[in-house]
Amino acid sequence: MNRAALDGWVSRYEAAWRRPGTQRLRELFTVDATYSPGPYEPLVRGLDAIERFWEDEREGPDEVFAISSEPVAVEGDTGVVRVEVRYGDPVVQAYLDLWIVALDPDGRCTRFEEWPFWPGKGRTPSS
Repeated sequence: MNRAALDGWVSRYEAAWRRPGTQRLRELFTVDATYSPGPYEPLVRGLDAIERFWEDEREGPDEVFAISSEPVAVEGDTGVVRVEVRYGDPVVQAYLDLWIVALDPDGRCTRFEEWPFWPGKGRTPSS
């Protein structure tokens, strides 16, 4: 993997999120991929489960959002991307995220980890 491949994968992810259905996910993820929506969230295993999770998580393909991303690191088959997503116009929710993405030689994701952070949520259990 290199930064261009990682950028390309993130662009395809955004494009798939903006389209109806989940067929595009087959171009993004391997059949046996894993998807971690957060460090303490249950792991989603396999493309079929990722497709169900995807549809449950989004409002739909017409959901209003803006995304920006910047690769932070690439090593071997794994890259880290800093992502900002702003939902709504005007913005009603924003996230800063770190994505850890492992790609196979065909450019499909074998392992996806998301580390989301959002305003108003503390960084310690008591906040």
